Amino acid sequence: MSFLRFVRDNASFLAAGALLSFGSSFGQTFFISIFAGEIRAEFGLSHGAWGGIYTLGTTASALVMIWAGGLTDRFRARRLGPAAMALLAIGCLGMAALPGGWAWALVPVIFVLRFAGQGMMIHISVVAMARWFAAGRGKALSVASMGVALGQAVLPALFVAGLAWADWRLLWLGAAGMSLLAMPLALRLLRQERTPQSIAHASQSFGMAGRHWTRNGAVAHWLFWLMVPALLGPPAWGTALFFQQVHLAELKPWTLGQWVALMPLFTAVTIAANFIAGAALDRLGTARLMPFLMLPWMLAFLVLSQADGLAMAGLGLAVLGFGTGAQAVLPGAFWAEFYGTRHIGAIKSAAAAVMVFGSAVGPGISGLLIDRGVDFPDQMLGIAAYLGLAGLLAALGVRRAARLLPAPDALARAA
Repeated sequence: MSFLRFVRDNASFLAAGALLSFGSSFGQTFFISIFAGEIRAEFGLSHGAWGGIYTLGTTASALVMIWAGGLTDRFRARRLGPAAMALLAIGCLGMAALPGGWAWALVPVIFVLRFAGQGMMIHISVVAMARWFAAGRGKALSVASMGVALGQAVLPALFVAGLAWADWRLLWLGAAGMSLLAMPLALRLLRQERTPQSIAHASQSFGMAGRHWTRNGAVAHWLFWLMVPALLGPPAWGTALFFQQVHLAELKPWTLGQWVALMPLFTAVTIAANFIAGAALDRLGTARLMPFLMLPWMLAFLVLSQADGLAMAGLGLAVLGFGTGAQAVLPGAFWAEFYGTRHIGAIKSAAAAVMVFGSAVGPGISGLLIDRGVDFPDQMLGIAAYLGLAGLLAALGVRRAARLLPAPDALARAA
């Protein structure tokens, strides 16, 4: 089936996935970090204190994700998606209304933003695409993940410009309004959705050893733990990069506005990588692609660490965009391919918890190191080394586990 026909025939489901991922932007670090300067000034926080608050709130959301992510195996996306949007709007309202002397209350606000946005809305979108589609899983994940790419391209520039004429709290009210306005549209797009249970039993997409793995079985398996460093790496250090973008602009020969102006380039490469990864996934499978997932991330941090102008910054962001695009597509399909689809929501929730925890520790560690005199550009060399090691462990694990996958003819008979 051609890509255009695939999109046309599945337009409502794909649009729902993209809407959920776009709506998650208000709980993503690239959006929250825009207001880092205003928040630190309003509440009298150092880089380390703000990073610690962010780490606490995000870590709490990771812990809750272990339970909440499994709800996608029991309830329809039509119910969970709008509920997550409403919760995200509450988090935005909390950020807008929080009194200046209540720094401690930033923790629950960050928890709500991160849990509803980066956690549940992305999780619902990815699980739905992985479950609803089999042969076209790569294309579906590519289209759905474009929502985040679009949000990252449009929203930072829009809201940074808004800071020039509006109070930052007013902008958070606007974010709450946008989230609430998206709820009726999500309900309309998902009005014909089938139940996850019916899809899971009908599709019979098995994992390693020809079985449907449970979450307990997956977490006890050696492959899961070899994948953990690679699961942690991109959210930890990608989050840290955007979380510290105000700090980075203070040290590098560019302003925050100039840095944000590079986001369309980052987004364009991310979108291109989405479709490249999706097409490659449907053709080659995740076993051949996952070993290379960390390579662009490692190269991006090496380039950005040495960037001495906007040209090198743009190159670094372009390479990072390629890694981000692949990251948005491949892991979601990996869990379905290697562990089966029947319990994909619960399994993916464990992986999502690891990734959300990664996004918690990155800002905390980087902020603490900045307070101790290690600027973020200097940290990037160590980050690149970590990503290279994580990629090596993932490659070794995936290559070994690929021998346990069912043969293609067995999959065809099961389907």
